[in-house]
Amino acid sequence: MKVIHAANELGNGSRKVCVAIGVFDGVHLGHQQIIRQTVADAGQHDALALVVTFDKHPSAIVAPDRVPPQIFSRSQKLRAIASLGADALLEIHFDKAFSEKSGETFIRELALGMGKIQSICVGADFVFGRQRSGNVGLLQKLGAALHFQVHGLAAVALDGQVVSSTRIREAIRSGHLDAASQMLGRPYAICGLVMAGDRLGRQLGFPTANLDATLLALPPNGVYAGCTKLNEHIYRVALNLGWRPTVAAAKPQLRVEAHLLDFSGELYGTEVEVEIGEKLRAERKFNSPAELQAQIARDVAAVRGKV
Repeated sequence: MKVIHAANELGNGSRKVCVAIGVFDGVHLGHQQIIRQTVADAGQHDALALVVTFDKHPSAIVAPDRVPPQIFSRSQKLRAIASLGADALLEIHFDKAFSEKSGETFIRELALGMGKIQSICVGADFVFGRQRSGNVGLLQKLGAALHFQVHGLAAVALDGQVVSSTRIREAIRSGHLDAASQMLGRPYAICGLVMAGDRLGRQLGFPTANLDATLLALPPNGVYAGCTKLNEHIYRVALNLGWRPTVAAAKPQLRVEAHLLDFSGELYGTEVEVEIGEKLRAERKFNSPAELQAQIARDVAAVRGKV
């Protein structure tokens, strides 16, 4: 999948373009329906399937005090969209200037940049543009003028409730990870670059990869069983989320620490994605490093015993 940052970079020549527009955080079942409709349209009309999204949540600019935590890292989002068959993704830099564009200006600029649009697909309740001026009604009006079809797809429901990024975040925060996975249509996973740490885990005999989970929605603190894939090999993981209350620190920080069973080597600067499974225990404070070390050994044994 080609990733571009301006409509005129698509290079579609005379081919038409079918477009899906959305924030797509989590690329959940509802998002997948929108993207699959776009891919199907493209196949029917010998067009390119283009997903249009943003480099940050719009609230980061228009309502910075209400920015929701992200379900997916950027790389997770791109991989999930590519897996659905999109030909290209237009990642728009969402800044103050962009936030001031009307919905109509946004669509007309898209059409001007890429030429012939065959169709645009969004969620039925999707709004965009300055003061939320863009919606399905506006798209239909512009579609009549610019000769493109419009799909405003109804939300997907699961267990009698609408699947939404908000609902998935709530499931993650409350520890209902099976429910989150069902709505995502894939196992829930945390993904981040490995940062340098204080090497305490190495001193205790259990080296950990410290994942940068800044801005991500996270489950309740505690120790979890998980797995990750590195260099085509699957490793079981003992994952610790928390503030490490046993370790004295002037400024405690929330840590996401992954111990990869039977792995040796350095991972600094590597992106690691850990699928989260069963919660083994809650976070707790230990009386000594030796007591902590003994508990980590039990945690690792518990992970090794999971099928």
